[in-house]
Parts: sequence; C-alpha cells; structure tokens
Amino acid sequence: QVRLVESGGGLVQAGGSLRLSCVASGIMFSGNTMAWYRQAPGKERELVASITSGDDTYYVDSAKVRFTIARDNAKNTLFLQMNSLQPDDTAVYYCTTAPRGQRFWGQGTQVTVSA
Repeated sequence: QVRLVESGGGLVQAGGSLRLSCVASGIMFSGNTMAWYRQAPGKERELVASITSGDDTYYVDSAKVRFTIARDNAKNTLFLQMNSLQPDDTAVYYCTTAPRGQRFWGQGTQVTVSA
C-alpha cells in the first residue's frame, strides 16, 4: 500500500521560508521520480518541481531560484525548501509519485503566505 505523508506547511509572512517534507512508504522510493504539486483556491493543481531517481530536477518558472527539491533515499523522504515566499505561493502542496504508471497523492499540506 502506497502512502505519502506531507508535513511542514504553515503560515508565514512574505519573504519567509518553509521546508516541506513527504515521507513515502509502500514503494521503492529511490527508484521513482517524485514531485511536488500545489493547488491554490479556485485554480487547477499545478506542478511545482520534480526530481528523478538520478537526481535530475525540474522547476516551474515561478519556483526557479526560490525553491529547491531534494530527496533522502535512506529515509524515503522528499523535501521542498521554499524561500522568498510570496502571497501567490499560497496553496495546498501535494507530494506525488507514479510507480508503474499509477499516480499516488498525499493528503497535502497547507502553505499560507501573508502580505
């Protein structure tokens, strides 16, 4: 049974930082591409960043420079370091992976950035 559990969200002022974590179980974590998505109120869920099993990373333009995705295969944990947060970053952030083509999602963690 695949399980993804996010944590680390919260309320932060503009310009602040947060570090999100996602602990995965039920998959061969080291062999799978992992990703962070977010969904703001009234908007579609969008990709923020991804990291392959070989540590190749991808960032959406709005996340480049400010966000860093990383993984700790020994702890089956995915991270998203978010710096210089802005109100537009307010959203529920989801961890996701798609082993063998079936996509799994965590429950999400709320990030709220106040102006």
